[in-house]
Amino acid sequence: MLSRLRRADVTIFSYESFDVSAVKTHSLDARPSKVKAADFSRPGKPSIGVAGFIEALPNILAGGDLKAVVRAILAAKQGDRGVVWGLGAHVIKTGVGPVLIELMEHGFVSAIAVNGATIIHDFEIALAGATSEHVETALGAGTFGMTEETGGLLNRVIAEGVAGGLGLGQSVTRFLGTSAPRFASVSVLAAAARLNIPVTAHIAIGTDVTHMHPSASGPALGEGSLRDFKYFVANIARLQHGVYLNCGSAVILPEVLLKAVALVRNRGIALDGLTTVNLDFAQGYRPATNVLSRPTANGGRAYSLVGHHEIMIPLLAAALVEHDRQAGGAPA
Repeated sequence: MLSRLRRADVTIFSYESFDVSAVKTHSLDARPSKVKAADFSRPGKPSIGVAGFIEALPNILAGGDLKAVVRAILAAKQGDRGVVWGLGAHVIKTGVGPVLIELMEHGFVSAIAVNGATIIHDFEIALAGATSEHVETALGAGTFGMTEETGGLLNRVIAEGVAGGLGLGQSVTRFLGTSAPRFASVSVLAAAARLNIPVTAHIAIGTDVTHMHPSASGPALGEGSLRDFKYFVANIARLQHGVYLNCGSAVILPEVLLKAVALVRNRGIALDGLTTVNLDFAQGYRPATNVLSRPTANGGRAYSLVGHHEIMIPLLAAALVEHDRQAGGAPA
C-alpha cells in the first residue's frame, strides 16, 4: 500500500507500488458500451441509391443524427404534422434553390421563414439570375447595395403589399408569383407562390441593403415584418410532432423561433414531439440554444448537423425525395 511521510506539515508520497493483485474485473459482454458493431456502416452497391446510402451510414454521432432527421421529416409529412424551414441568405447563395423547390413540390415544406437578406438574394435571382455583389470592391467605390431593382423595386413591392394588408414575405412572394420574372424557375419564393406555401420575413432595420435606399418605408417594413411574425407563430403552433429546420441563420431566425415557441406555449400548446434541426457549417450560440436546447428542453428531439449547405441540403433532400418516390409520392 501507499505510505506517507510527514515533514513539517507537508505530506510526501513515496514511490511504493500499488498492489493490483486483488483488482475486480467483469465481463466485456456485460459492460455497457457506447459503440457497437450493430451500429457500424453497411457498405453497399451503387444501386442502393441515396436513401440506401444514408441508411448504410454508421448509426453513430452525425451518421445517426442524419438518419434520425430523415425519419423525423418523413414521419411529419406522412402524419401531416408540418415541416417549417428557416432559411438564411447563405442557403440561397450556395445555389440549392432548385433542391428546396423539389422538396416543396414533394410536400416536405409546410412553411418558410427567412430574414431580409434571403428576400434580397432570392429576389435578385428571380429577376436577373444572379446575386451577391463583390462587397469589398463596391464598398470602396461607394456603390455597395445601390442596385435600382433591389432597392427601388423591392421597397415598392413591400410598401404596396403591406398597404394592401399583406405581410412582408407575402408581399414579395405574391409579386414574384404574378410578375413572371425571367428566372422564376430557380426562385424559392416564386415557387412558394406557385405552390401556395406561406413565406414569412423577419428583419432588423439597418441590416439589409434595401434599408439604405430613399424608398425604404419604416412603417411598411415594421408593420410587414410584425404581421409575418404573427403568421410565423401560427405556423409553429401547428408543429405538434412536426419539424423545424434552421439553415444558415445565426441570429435573427433563432431569436424569432424562441419568441414564437414562448407565445405558442403561453396559449397552452405544448408542441409535444417537436423535432428541431440546426444545419450549418458552423454551430453558434443562438442556434444551439434557441433552436436546439431550449425549445426541446421539456420534451422533443434536437439535432445539430454540421456541414456545407451546398452538400448537406441536397443530400438530405435526395434521401427524402427518393423515399417519397418509393412510397408512390408525386410532385405537386
